Amino acid sequence: ANKRGRENTSSMKNGSGMEKIKNIILHPISMLIIGLITGVIVKLIDIYFRVQHLGFSLSDVFSQLGVWIVIGVIISLFSKNKRYAMLNVFLFCIGMLITYYITAEVTNSVYGWNFIRGWVVFACCSPLMAYLVTLTKNKGIFPLIIKIGIFVVYLVTDILLFGGPRIYDFIFILLLIYLLFIKKYQ
Repeated sequence: ANKRGRENTSSMKNGSGMEKIKNIILHPISMLIIGLITGVIVKLIDIYFRVQHLGFSLSDVFSQLGVWIVIGVIISLFSKNKRYAMLNVFLFCIGMLITYYITAEVTNSVYGWNFIRGWVVFACCSPLMAYLVTLTKNKGIFPLIIKIGIFVVYLVTDILLFGGPRIYDFIFILLLIYLLFIKKYQ
């Protein structure tokens, strides 16, 4: 009985199966690989899924900043610590950009250097943004300002750059409300 008790305690210390899966997915090497795969998928979506359903296309969703803000917030909040959050978001973004533009080149797709520069700047700033997102797990005025700032950036970029909001933006906003204001983190 004593040995079995130690096994149960040991498995509790190591975390549940879901915790192990989360740690594998949110490991920097995995985030780079996921980013590389995402870049190819998103570029193919840009090419082949331009047909609109419900007033928008998958290409529209993945061409705008909002979905990437939500994905960055999710990666940041669920990463093991601040350092992993910063590294994970950066490697995801860089991996995605590399394969997105390689796929664009291979498929003879149209793209502009201004877009590349803009997304590279975004990727280079992503560790700072990830760090700020991890601070929203804390209580106080500064984390609240950051949470509000995330919404302001989301809405301003969506309205000014992309002519939104659209129906899927409301879904992303509800998800951000849950992640930033309702969900409790350890």
